[in-house]
Amino acid sequence: MAAAELDLVNRDPNSINDHLQCKFEDVFAEPDGTHSIDCVWKLAYTCFNCWKGLCYRISTLLCGMCIAAEWGCEFAYISFFHIWFFTPCFKMLDINCGALKRLYGQCVNCCIEPCCMACGLVFHQFKK
Repeated sequence: MAAAELDLVNRDPNSINDHLQCKFEDVFAEPDGTHSIDCVWKLAYTCFNCWKGLCYRISTLLCGMCIAAEWGCEFAYISFFHIWFFTPCFKMLDINCGALKRLYGQCVNCCIEPCCMACGLVFHQFKK
């Protein structure tokens, strides 16, 4: 995806991290009858959101590009092995198993089928 195509608004278009929704209301809640002073509640809300956003941004600034580079390398390795190793191995197995399937079919037709036919003819003679 080119930088011109990068969506800077919707950064999770496939909703793969919906489970990480974590807002102040998901963490803190005061039931009826147990309320802190309003200014404390408002400041706690502000502090939570500020520090959550700040720590996330600092972490991504310090580590995000290196981690993204590592994952890019990992997925490049996976693609490399699938393209140059696994897919050719599976193709080779398909070819060889096809030949073995024909060989097995020939053996069954030549060796086992006549015996089964003879047994079938013996039992065919029994009538009710």
